[in-house]
Amino acid sequence: MLFDAYGTLFDVYSVGLLAEQLFPGRGDALAQLWRDKQIEYTRLVSMSGGEERYQPFWTLTRWSLQWAAERLALPWSAQAEDRLMNQYRHLSAFPENREVLLALKARGVRAGVLSNGDPEMLAVAVRSAGFADLLDPVLSVHETRRYKTDPACYALGPQALGRPAREILFVSSNGWDAIGATWYGYATLWVNRGGAPLERLGTAPGRIGRSLRDVLDVFPEPAA
Repeated sequence: MLFDAYGTLFDVYSVGLLAEQLFPGRGDALAQLWRDKQIEYTRLVSMSGGEERYQPFWTLTRWSLQWAAERLALPWSAQAEDRLMNQYRHLSAFPENREVLLALKARGVRAGVLSNGDPEMLAVAVRSAGFADLLDPVLSVHETRRYKTDPACYALGPQALGRPAREILFVSSNGWDAIGATWYGYATLWVNRGGAPLERLGTAPGRIGRSLRDVLDVFPEPAA
């Protein structure tokens, strides 16, 4: 099985705590706008020339932060930018993650990652969270020079695991990502932590849950 990383294993809005310290009363707004622009930029570069327009995820993350700060007219500085970018490199993991990953390992389920993140970003995030021995493979779309939901990105999973997509569970808390993976042919679970409405795209993920713990219903503990 494969997890999305940002938003699924790692809380992209945890940067809001530092943002609030730096810009009181504006932290949540900055975190939200930053994330929205980051995803928008990945789609733009994928749709507007593919490899020719490609920029690494780290670069797009920085550019989207700069845009969001200017849009909110924050009193910006290079120091604030560097602190927030460093915080993004070490995002908080959701509290149930380690319990779930340990349970999957105990049940003999191979769990990996398929993410928009650059290889270095993912390596730091996984190591910082203490998940290095629990996630394999850790796949980055960087080698495709495209971003999800481009089919070339989702194709990395079957290539790495040696199984057809329909036999691989793909788990994401991003509704659009769960839909993209469903279109590609994965078995899918959308972890809808925030109770968001289903995307109006004529497709639904195979399963919908509210926590990463719902993954364990797909891989029940073997009977004694």
